[in-house]
Amino acid sequence: MKYKIAVVEDNDLIRNMVKLNLEKNDYRVQCFLDGESFMEQAAYEPYDLFILDILLPGISGLEVLEKLRKNQIHALTPVLMLTVQNQVQNKIKALNRGADDYLVKPFNMEELLARINALIRRSQGRRTIPANQVLIIGDCRINFSSRICRGGKGEFVLSEKEIKLLKYFSLHPGQTLRRADILEEVWGMDVSPTPRTIDNFILKFRKLFETNPENPKHFISVRNQGYRFEVS
Repeated sequence: MKYKIAVVEDNDLIRNMVKLNLEKNDYRVQCFLDGESFMEQAAYEPYDLFILDILLPGISGLEVLEKLRKNQIHALTPVLMLTVQNQVQNKIKALNRGADDYLVKPFNMEELLARINALIRRSQGRRTIPANQVLIIGDCRINFSSRICRGGKGEFVLSEKEIKLLKYFSLHPGQTLRRADILEEVWGMDVSPTPRTIDNFILKFRKLFETNPENPKHFISVRNQGYRFEVS
């Protein structure tokens, strides 16, 4: 299982170094340069851990932390703060606002990895489902493990093929996926579906997840190519 980590850091060298080392240790990593762009993504996407720089452009890391703790999706997600501020009062302030750990720059990468491993190990016991098993589309929360979807239209169970197709879309947000690639990835060689099969699944997804199925925001048709999935 690959745990998903968000790194919010405006220093290019530190951000790229952290990303590289986390990916080498089999984590999925998404990076952000500022708190605003990160909060737009975090509004609907779950993670297994956040790494936040305190001194960010725009809203500070502490402000981001407060917003995260008010979001039900992230109430139990561990937060590790990175900062050049070594004063005890700054550490206390971050911990009191909901941080789980605090590491001062410059830091040792092995220590950072050890702290991340410990935070995720402890937090997973409190979580009902890892972040990579949850997809949020609008007001719908989809549990890939149970196949249960809960949202404004009630609770319902999706088929295994529907879940597999949603997983494939969720791994490629914003990308145009060709029908042939979707068929190969989701249906494989076991059966012989047609491109129309995909179209029927998309029509159902629009009825389930779109506010206006006639003007979809999430499952977008790309003429003569295929479909594009947008989470926001």
